[in-house]
Amino acid sequence: MSKKTIHTGHRGRVKEEFLTRGIEGWPDHRVLELILFYAIPQGDVNPLAHELIDRFGSLSGALDALPEELMKVKGMGEHSAAMLKLFPAVLGRYLEGRTGPGRLIHTAAEAGHVLAPYLYGARNEMVYILCLDAKEKLLGVRKLSEGNIGSSDVTIRRAAEECLALRATFCYLAHNHVSGVALPSPEDLNTTQVIRAALEPLGVRLVDHLVFVDGDLVSIRESEAGGRGGFRMIYPGQW
Repeated sequence: MSKKTIHTGHRGRVKEEFLTRGIEGWPDHRVLELILFYAIPQGDVNPLAHELIDRFGSLSGALDALPEELMKVKGMGEHSAAMLKLFPAVLGRYLEGRTGPGRLIHTAAEAGHVLAPYLYGARNEMVYILCLDAKEKLLGVRKLSEGNIGSSDVTIRRAAEECLALRATFCYLAHNHVSGVALPSPEDLNTTQVIRAALEPLGVRLVDHLVFVDGDLVSIRESEAGGRGGFRMIYPGQW
């Protein structure tokens, strides 16, 4: 007869609580523990969840961590790392579906509402492009790069490829500042000019370049015109 412990039935209780009440009010390590149940079918993963939070600072930090960094934590293998990376990837696809094609985008604030979920809370600098047709209907949001916004050949080429693939007429470039300062940098302004010039011969107009920092959004178009262009955005938890 197997020996029962305080952990006997723990997984079932956690799953039942989630299905009944969701995860509102749960600490980060408990949410991570629930995810790890499906990556590691047996055993107590609570200590591993705590270790991941201690190492990466938060649930979002663990989900944003690179696979190779996750696998440095004892108990984390390729399968577990893939499971953690799957969640933000699926969320991005889910949000893209909810903001689906056909929505009209006429202002930087409206573009910001669509782009915000992709960038809010990201620990790494992410670069996205939002594409519109000639009637300013949303065609799609695509990730261009993760890392530095600098006007690299990769970012320019990806922007052109995505615009052509979606047959865009207008687009918005967007990235986040992990520094906590939303004001556009000289590099941001230069990147805007370079990508705008690269897209123009393709018949695509870069309407604006948006810089995100948590609850703030700054329009480079308005900054270039002499204004600060700040908007207070509404994010998914407040919808």
